[in-house]
Amino acid sequence: MGWTFRGMALAALILLVWAVPAQADDDKELFEFADSRITESSGLAVSPTHPGIVYTHNDSAAAAVFYAVDGSTGRTKAAYTITNAEARDWEGMAAYRDQAGRGVLFFGDIGDNLDGAWSDISVYEVAEPTRLRGGSLEAVRYRFRYADGARNAEGLMVDPRTGRLYVVTKEFDGLIYAAPKQLRTDRVNVLKRVGSAPTMATDAAFAPDGSSFVVRTYFSATLYRKVDDEISGVGMPMLRQAESITYSADGKSLLTGSEGEHSPVVRVPLPEAAVPSPSPTPKPSKASPAALPVASESEGPDAGFMIVLWLGVAVGAIGIIIGVARWAGR
Repeated sequence: MGWTFRGMALAALILLVWAVPAQADDDKELFEFADSRITESSGLAVSPTHPGIVYTHNDSAAAAVFYAVDGSTGRTKAAYTITNAEARDWEGMAAYRDQAGRGVLFFGDIGDNLDGAWSDISVYEVAEPTRLRGGSLEAVRYRFRYADGARNAEGLMVDPRTGRLYVVTKEFDGLIYAAPKQLRTDRVNVLKRVGSAPTMATDAAFAPDGSSFVVRTYFSATLYRKVDDEISGVGMPMLRQAESITYSADGKSLLTGSEGEHSPVVRVPLPEAAVPSPSPTPKPSKASPAALPVASESEGPDAGFMIVLWLGVAVGAIGIIIGVARWAGR
């Protein structure tokens, strides 16, 4: 054979990149994190109550700290330590404004790279500070387990219409799980599967009005009206290690980030089919608890085809790599 294992792996990677939607020409880098303490930005959320503020936190092996960052300069405005939280493997965060108008932040200690190393995972709920002065905060801790066995996950999102949490797994066969409508602190809450997700999802987020949600992978992103109902794929910028995604405050763009010191946050405009129409402030939904958002009736062109193609190429590429690795080890 003229192919080496390294060559086969490179070819597979090229095929994967080719199969995802192309990056849009009007993507714009908003800022780079200026704070040297932010080295592994893994979660990203726009403040529900402080205009122009973006929140982030580091990945595993870091303290239970989150940062309020100026969304135009990248400079840290305040840093907060959650005194009663453990940062075992923080992988995502989510934010929304509750019915009383207060900002609520969630931090997901949901990573499990060994797919079963932890008997349960945790999400910490923090009331958003009314003033950005930094300091110490206490959180409400919710413990979770999956109804069908342990999973590795990096996506955490909250439906702004209901306040319900969802976890998106980072696996080849990605899945979306819904938390109970009412969370308990005195026992472990059970996450139940409600739908599928793209391969190796690294983050997820709801639109501010709840009309759609997005799931990010290393190479691209997919927009949904509701579970298993795609709007379209979205091309993403090439980043060092694409880890985070959220919506802009007006819901018309996506913000995506990467790990690494002084890593950038890039704005990606939404396709027309996913841009929310002007409407009054959304009211809590009376739909089924597992229901997810309903948006525009128009369908993104060839979105389903691109996702199927990406998954097909991924299966083939990984199969080739495994096969060649086994052959080479004989």
